[in-house]
Amino acid sequence: MKKIGHILFGGKFWLLKSLLILAVINIAATQVHTRLDLTAEKRFTLSYGTKKILKELKEPVNIQVYLEGNLPAAFKKMAATTADILTEFKEVAGNNISIEFIDPTTTMDGTEIKFSDTLTQLGLIPINLTSQREDGQEQQLVFPYAYISTANNAAPVTLYKGKTPRVSFQETSNAESLLEYQFASAIANVTLEQKHVVAYATGNGEPEQLDTYDLVENVLSPNYKLFTFNLETQPFVPDEFEVLIIVKPTKPFTDQQKLKIDQFVMRGGKLMLFMDKLNAELDSLGLGAGRVVAYDRDLQLNDLLFKYGVRVNPDLVMDLQCDVLPFDVNGNGQFELLPWNYFLVMEPGSQSSITKNLGYVSGKFVNSIDTVGEDHIKKTVLLHSSPNARTIATPAIISGSENEIAAQSERYDKANIPTAVLLEGKFESLYARRLMQWMKDSLAKYQVPYTQTAAEDGKIIVVADGDVVLNGVVKGSQPISMGMNAYTFGTQREFPFANKDFLLNCMSYMLDDTGLSESRSKEIVPRLLDSKLVQAEENNWKLINIALPVILIIIFAFIYNFLRGKKYK
Repeated sequence: MKKIGHILFGGKFWLLKSLLILAVINIAATQVHTRLDLTAEKRFTLSYGTKKILKELKEPVNIQVYLEGNLPAAFKKMAATTADILTEFKEVAGNNISIEFIDPTTTMDGTEIKFSDTLTQLGLIPINLTSQREDGQEQQLVFPYAYISTANNAAPVTLYKGKTPRVSFQETSNAESLLEYQFASAIANVTLEQKHVVAYATGNGEPEQLDTYDLVENVLSPNYKLFTFNLETQPFVPDEFEVLIIVKPTKPFTDQQKLKIDQFVMRGGKLMLFMDKLNAELDSLGLGAGRVVAYDRDLQLNDLLFKYGVRVNPDLVMDLQCDVLPFDVNGNGQFELLPWNYFLVMEPGSQSSITKNLGYVSGKFVNSIDTVGEDHIKKTVLLHSSPNARTIATPAIISGSENEIAAQSERYDKANIPTAVLLEGKFESLYARRLMQWMKDSLAKYQVPYTQTAAEDGKIIVVADGDVVLNGVVKGSQPISMGMNAYTFGTQREFPFANKDFLLNCMSYMLDDTGLSESRSKEIVPRLLDSKLVQAEENNWKLINIALPVILIIIFAFIYNFLRGKKYK
């Protein structure tokens, strides 16, 4: 070793040799990259699903991130985290990934059009933040978005989705933990050669008017190959359908229709059901002091859902955490927005990647859900009420005058009432022990074999509110986004609830064949400094960081010169 060290670093040209070796090491480092992730949550380690997507890229993908320029501290940190993650993406995908950070206040090349104007036209609304500075307050527009494009497709990515209008450090940290999933999912969508096939069920009074515009035009049609499927007239649900979506049915299901749904699930199909157990509509109530009796729709789905592991109860959930409705308080025709306990603001469950870091989801006249029987079926609560809720049984009398009386908090003594549940496992057919001859003949006629137990684990999502995925309509014919309150739309109280994000997350989970849900489960733990301790010891640490390296260099130089002088004396 001494001989090798003397050859490399000894002799007359030791400095030149050292510089040459360092140059060779640096050149090699530019060609071969590796890093060791020592973070407890493996922050810089990409999941298997993400790596699979990036390695299989067959065309270049361009990523534009609009977190550049004069940003608040929280979003500067998010920009740095985004750069780290996308660097990891490029390490795996190589030249198939190009990254560009853009200041949205700048103009596009060769034009006078600002990037911010283009983003707004695409529906990417900025966050208006008020920053405190020495000379007063400053308004800042932040565009927490990215845009991913290929030669043929493009899609925006929302990097920050807060639960409330107020931006907090905790929420930006939560958003950072989802960055890998957001980017990987978007890349998978724009590079997908063949879209997943989903079906929207009809035949039982499901809505097909303007209130489904956002669902159909902005969620399902752009991302999936969408079909409308009539459960009443079609003989069976084809296997080509990967997900069957049933939204707010109003007519009872026959045994023949339930058999079609049941066998679709047994053959591996995924089912998403958004249902209203009770007939309770705001149109029937009207505004002011109207009254309506909410009664059971009798959809005849109790036995099917019970067999799969849930029961939607014939009740209504009332919650002190709720949205608003206009009320004629004084009876003079001047309406005032007041909390309406039947308009739930539901909280996301904490046990599923579907609802990880999800905002609040709004609902109207929501029922409660119980998980029942079927121990081999895994049941996960996706949405639930706040800690201050109650239920009222059928028949429920809903009165527009109820909110004129202050809510009595002691009556709202139930916490976290389930309103949406994910079911996973090998489901057994509802007709396993009571298959009638006409059912056998119906299946045999179309050469569809009867399946008693699913061969593989399946997935079912049941949401006890059909309005969750429907949108409001304003000015008579203008549909708005799902999760928006039509009565606060266009006002200062306007706030987009996370209904659309919830639906997209459910769809992604149902159709996840790449393992991306692993990246959605990643958690970045914010490790905050003690501000008082930092202020008290600020000068000490500045001295250590500035003076200590200089002192160490001086000591090293002194020792080096001393030993060298002693050696060649």
